[in-house]
Amino acid sequence: MAGRGTPATALLVTRSIEHRVRAYEHDPKHASYGTEAVELLGQDAGRVFKTLVANLDGRLVVGVVPVSRQLDLKALAAALGGKKARMAAIPEAERATGYVAGGISPLGQRKALPLALDVSAVDHPTIFCSGGRRGLEIELAPADLVALTRAVVAPIAA
Repeated sequence: MAGRGTPATALLVTRSIEHRVRAYEHDPKHASYGTEAVELLGQDAGRVFKTLVANLDGRLVVGVVPVSRQLDLKALAAALGGKKARMAAIPEAERATGYVAGGISPLGQRKALPLALDVSAVDHPTIFCSGGRRGLEIELAPADLVALTRAVVAPIAA
C-alpha cells in the first residue's frame, strides 16, 4: 500500500477482510472527489460509492451511495428509522468520523455512526469506497462492508 495506513485500512487488516487499496494523486482543484475517483480508477460510477454524513432527528448517520447518484434524505430517514434528515455540516461530519471531507470512509470512523448502504451495492461483486483520505479508495465485497459497519441495505439513492 502506498503511503500511510488509515483507521479504515487498519480495520480491514485486523479483521482479515479481503480488499484492495487503490491510491491516486488527488487534485485539489478537481470539482468532485467522487468523480475524480471514478476517472482516475477507470471504474463505472455505479461501483464507486461516496460516504455522506447526515443529521437524522438530531443524531449523525451515514448514507453510502454511488457517485453517479444523490442521497435521498427521505429514504435515508426511513431506512434508519427516523423522521427528518438533512446533510450534516462538514466540520460536524469531520469531527464525528475523524476523517476530512472528501476522505470520509464508512470504515474505521472515530465513532461508528448508524449507516445505510444503497441497495445497488449488492449488484456488484466488489465496490469502492473511501479509504480514509483523499486519493485513497478501498475495493471490497459489499457483504464485508455491511458486516463491518452493521449497515442497513436499502434504496437510499435518488
